[in-house]
Amino acid sequence: MFSPVKQRALELGLPITQPDTIKSNDEFRARLIALKPDAIMVVGYGRIIPQWMIDLPPLGNINLHASLLPKYRGAAPIQWAIASGETLTGVTTMRIDAGLDTGDILLQKEISIEPQDTTETLSPQMAATGAELLVETLRGLKNGTIQPRPQDHSKGTLAPLLRKEDGRIDFRRPAFEIANRIRGFQPWPGAYTTFRGKNLHIWRARPDGQSVKEGELSVQGEQLFVGCGSGTVLELFEMQPEGKRRMAARDFVHGYHLVNGEKLGG
Repeated sequence: MFSPVKQRALELGLPITQPDTIKSNDEFRARLIALKPDAIMVVGYGRIIPQWMIDLPPLGNINLHASLLPKYRGAAPIQWAIASGETLTGVTTMRIDAGLDTGDILLQKEISIEPQDTTETLSPQMAATGAELLVETLRGLKNGTIQPRPQDHSKGTLAPLLRKEDGRIDFRRPAFEIANRIRGFQPWPGAYTTFRGKNLHIWRARPDGQSVKEGELSVQGEQLFVGCGSGTVLELFEMQPEGKRRMAARDFVHGYHLVNGEKLGG
């Protein structure tokens, strides 16, 4: 599928080029130099920008990043902000330099993370806000009303590319940490464990004040709880057994004839 940007460019009759690489691509370099761009926008590009391209436009290479830099530098800022329990995030426009999301900040806009937010619900909101901020940034650079400011590198944190293993639930963690990771790691890699020797994906859960042994299930009527670290408990609302559809806790309880004391993750 074409990206929405390419689809719109085709509709407007704008020229498009899609080189496999840009670092040592003389043809692409010559084409870009011939355009004499005032600025270059870089969004969602997971590779290093070569120095010749950084130096080309007078207003710089402008990146839209989905965090309040210097926090959550890297490939998965939305996911790690939610997984880390943040209640506030945002979008940043910055001038690209040779580092990883380390360039001077141009503009920022804060966005609240609600308790029910997941990566899937928060991402569209951040995209819309980021698009508006990018236009505002371009206007400000053109008018000379933006004063770039260096990042405080001592406050920098990383949001590395997610791995499948990041989604494995460790029930030694406190319930609130697990609940945040469940929200943050949707749709991929998800949050998963094992039950009766097969994978079990957890889609929705929240901390609860009861007492259950770490990693053990407690069935109370149609409600389902699992013990977590530091004496905390997680109530499970929606899960997906391996090879099955997503289901509510009550369906899981009845369908699998659960008994108290059964284990998750072992």
